Amino acid sequence: MTEIVVTALPGDATVFGAIEVGAAWERLAGPPLLIASTLIGAVVLRWLALRVIERMVATAATRSDARLQRVPGRTGRVLADVTGLAHERHLQRTRTMGAILRSIVTFVVFGVAILTVMATVGLPLGPLLASAGVGGVALGFGAQSLVKDFLSGIFMIVEDQYGVGDIVDTGSVTGTVEDVTLRITRLRDANGVVWYVRNGEILRIGNKSQGWSTALVDVQVSYEEDLARVTRVIAEAVGDLGAAEPWSALLIEEPSVVGIESMTGGSVILRISAKCIANENYAVQREIRERVKAAFDQHGIVGAAPPPAPPPVPPSGGGTIPPP
Repeated sequence: MTEIVVTALPGDATVFGAIEVGAAWERLAGPPLLIASTLIGAVVLRWLALRVIERMVATAATRSDARLQRVPGRTGRVLADVTGLAHERHLQRTRTMGAILRSIVTFVVFGVAILTVMATVGLPLGPLLASAGVGGVALGFGAQSLVKDFLSGIFMIVEDQYGVGDIVDTGSVTGTVEDVTLRITRLRDANGVVWYVRNGEILRIGNKSQGWSTALVDVQVSYEEDLARVTRVIAEAVGDLGAAEPWSALLIEEPSVVGIESMTGGSVILRISAKCIANENYAVQREIRERVKAAFDQHGIVGAAPPPAPPPVPPSGGGTIPPP
């Protein structure tokens, strides 16, 4: 058996040391360095995305206030004071959407990072992704109504279609919103019944609490009355409504007589219109009717005459009609 003897020269130690350092660096610069860089990159990317979301939320919170401040006159001041757009409701909506976006960004970024790390260490991703795909398809078919409700809830919050305290008409029920989640909306109608409406089933929504409302009052007067005089009396009766308390805080524009709404055989209908804050149109309408009634009594204006009674119908068996 032949023995091989290796004789080390004085400079060979440096060469062997460099080879060992290079091998160690290759081991360090392989999967561990790639995993560390992936995790650090995910953290940095998430931080940048969250900063962008925070900037978007802050911009959205101030943009609505600036838009309301540009509305001239009394309308802008009243809307800025009484609507939820300039106060806590708008801030709550933007913060909710910021939280949703932050959760989505965190899930996506760290999900991609975990899959990258698994691929780096050599774990097979094919079976895992195939199983996730099959499970996603099954979940999509089985819970598509749930996904529809969640997506509709997100868009309702983003677009500020309604909020807690608003009076809305969903088509199937009308009531006051008590709670809004991503899946359902809870309403309480005028009879006190609580309704749970799925967000995905709401095809149209009518919000009676956003912005302003219009108080419309139709007044019937006799066909023989002088309409110019009647219009002047109504204008004097409701002209100082905006200066009286508590109506000055409810009215956006002073009441005005729009004109003749319709005419019948014995009466003329005049319409009075007043722009007020949301959900206060009914109270304003009652006050306008009271003032107009008092003014008519004071000036002797006659209301619409009652319609004539229908002619008596003879009995089916014949004979004469008894006198009344």
